[in-house]
Amino acid sequence: MTDWRKWLANGLLLAWIGLAVGCTAVADKPELQSAKTFPVITQVTFDDYRLQTRQWLTEHRLFLSEDPAAEVEANSPQEWRPTSKPKKGILLVHGLGDSPYSFSDIGPVLAQNGFLVRTLLLPGHGTRPGDMLNVQIDQWRALLKKQTHILEGEVDQVYLGGFSTGANLVTELALQDEHIAGLILFSPAFESNAPIDWMAPWIQNMVPWLRTDMKYTHDIYVRYGNMPTNGFSQYYYSSESVLKALSKKSFDKPTLMVVSEADSVVDVPQVLALFTTRFTHPDSRLIWYGAPPETDDARILVRTAYLPEWRISNFSHMGMVFSPDNPLYGINGQFRMCWNGQSDAHYQLCEKGEAVWYSAWGYETDDKAHARLTFNPYFAWQNDVMLKVLASGSVVPKP
Repeated sequence: MTDWRKWLANGLLLAWIGLAVGCTAVADKPELQSAKTFPVITQVTFDDYRLQTRQWLTEHRLFLSEDPAAEVEANSPQEWRPTSKPKKGILLVHGLGDSPYSFSDIGPVLAQNGFLVRTLLLPGHGTRPGDMLNVQIDQWRALLKKQTHILEGEVDQVYLGGFSTGANLVTELALQDEHIAGLILFSPAFESNAPIDWMAPWIQNMVPWLRTDMKYTHDIYVRYGNMPTNGFSQYYYSSESVLKALSKKSFDKPTLMVVSEADSVVDVPQVLALFTTRFTHPDSRLIWYGAPPETDDARILVRTAYLPEWRISNFSHMGMVFSPDNPLYGINGQFRMCWNGQSDAHYQLCEKGEAVWYSAWGYETDDKAHARLTFNPYFAWQNDVMLKVLASGSVVPKP
């Protein structure tokens, strides 16, 4: 998501002064309307789940481009199979407001290295932001548990992976299911940078939308450009649950974490502290993009996030999961995220196609316009680290 701390603060201000979002403004915007129903998630095979979810998207999605088929494909659950019969499988879960497309570059890499790879579409996602008005975290948990159980019946060794909120969900499940062999976690949103995030559940009925009239909009069809307060509430529940679980139990299987020091969404020092104390396997690794943190944990790998040859000032929350060659988010991709918490003048330069630098949300200098960094120059190296971590796990016997 974009920097929702400001959105939440604005929503709280509205609540405190007794203002609510106008019903007329919401009624006039189809993207803010909810279908009030969700796709079925009780299928007994992944193929049925994927097929029926695609059909749901075709029938319910508010399309943003002239290519509905491409939008359905990008937002649908995906599967990548290795050339030989797989013994290992991994289930990947996207973040709040995102889609399975988050793993469009990582999935094939894992399949080429022997994994049966599957992605999920969390209920409320992939159609329109309004469908997040009524979603509940237990729907996400139920889908994840169901598809994990299905995958456990097809391979000997099951891993889980997640981005942002998805990382919270898979970590929570891995702490419950002793047969999960390891984790890969990108920008894990264990705790947010917003000290008032706990108030989202309290204001969601009074202020269902923190913003209904977006100053800047985008046509990126693989993520939402807006989010109702209930979506932030469900994120908060995921954070609260995973922190409680980690306070009671360590995770002793191989884990890869990837974070940016400049992440505008996540409390990165807290992620670092949790990695060093609660993720105990000696072959676990945390990739840290930024200045070296103060730690003596040899499992942490540091890479500079200032790359002038790429015109990169620092790394964003979302950038590490995409290759520079990604057709939508790569350096020459279809989408450029100019709404990046900067001045109107820099936004307009970016929108006009002028040369820009790249950064996390909210980073600004007087002499450079910054678009959001949506790709990772270290992607190939990061994949090598990921595969080494995953290879260090041992097969966990099935019950």
